[in-house]
Amino acid sequence: MGHRERLLAGARVCLYERGYTRTTARDIVAASDTNLASIGYHFGSKEALLTAALVEAFEEWGVEIDRVLRDGTQPDLMDRLETMWSGLVESFGTHRPLWVAGIEAFALAEHLPELREQLADSYARARPGLATFVLQNDDRDVPEEARKAVGSFLLALMTGLTVQRLLDPEAAPSGKQLAEALRLIVRAVDGPAAS
Repeated sequence: MGHRERLLAGARVCLYERGYTRTTARDIVAASDTNLASIGYHFGSKEALLTAALVEAFEEWGVEIDRVLRDGTQPDLMDRLETMWSGLVESFGTHRPLWVAGIEAFALAEHLPELREQLADSYARARPGLATFVLQNDDRDVPEEARKAVGSFLLALMTGLTVQRLLDPEAAPSGKQLAEALRLIVRAVDGPAAS
C-alpha cells in the first residue's frame, strides 16, 4: 500500500474516531504511518484528504445500499421501500461512525466549497439509482426532472432517518414503520374514495 492509500485509510480512522473538525494533520500522519509532507503532495491539504476519505467511505457504503436495492425486487413499491429502509436502518449498526462524520461534514460544507461540491456530486450520483428503484423499468416515460425529484425525495428521507437514528435510535422508525407511514400518507392524499 502506497502513501496515498495509507493516508486515505488513516484519514478514515481519524474521521471515525475524532470527527472531521477535531482531526489534525498530525493525527492522520500517526494513523497512517506517513509524514506531513505526503498530505500536501498527494492531496494538497488536510481538508482535501479528509474529504476524499469521507467520499470514499460513502461510496463503499453505497455499494452496500446498492446490494439492498438489488434485493428489493418485490413487485409492490411499498414492499421495496420497506426493504430499502430496513437495509438502511441495519447499516447504521455497522456504519454509525461514518454517519456521524457525514453529518458533521454536511454542516462544514457551507464553509468548505470543495467538500460541498464533492458531497453534492455524491448526491447527484445517488438520485438516478434511487429513482429507478422506485419507478422500475415500467416508468420509462417519466420525465427526467420528475425522476430527479423522486431520487431527491428518497435522499431527504434517508438523511432524515439518519439524523433520527443518530439522535434517538430507540424512537427512530423502522423500515416497516416508514413504509406504513407512507401508505397512510398516500391514503390521506388519495382521499376516502381510494380506501
